[in-house]
Amino acid sequence: MSQKVLLNATEVNIALHRLACQLIENHDTFENTVLVGIQPRGIFLAERLKSLLETEYKIKNIQMGYLDITFYRDDFRRGEKTLEANTTKIDFIVEDKKVVFVDDVLYTGRSIRAALTAIQSFGRPLEIELLTLIDRRFSRHLPIQPDYRGRQVDAINEEKVKVCWVENEGEDAVYLINK
Repeated sequence: MSQKVLLNATEVNIALHRLACQLIENHDTFENTVLVGIQPRGIFLAERLKSLLETEYKIKNIQMGYLDITFYRDDFRRGEKTLEANTTKIDFIVEDKKVVFVDDVLYTGRSIRAALTAIQSFGRPLEIELLTLIDRRFSRHLPIQPDYRGRQVDAINEEKVKVCWVENEGEDAVYLINK
């Protein structure tokens, strides 16, 4: 197994600032916009973006939540492995809000399809956008594309993209892993 660095800590930081600026361009004060991190790994990116928007760009009162999609997945109860649910924490109304889904890697699109179904339990959003740090563009099974992407990666199906966060793995980096 070999791995190649796609983004180092400096490049991750640059991508985060670029994504934050793009969000500000489209959502200004975030008055009618909420960030929703897709569990489990999208929450690290969502937390980092929220912190950056508040501290560096002085945006106040950004609403953010976590959405668990476990029971909405199309592979739920299809394999031998029992899926374990994560926490959903959405303590605001999404009705008539602009929702920005945040996830670390967009691969097949199936997780986002599940998130689109799951968010309906919290109301009917005005619109939904997708922000992802890594877009694996040649791996899509569904016609889903990100509105905001940190980096586009051409990886074949046997390759894995691993996003590491300092809060979880002790470093900010993105690796392409060959099995």
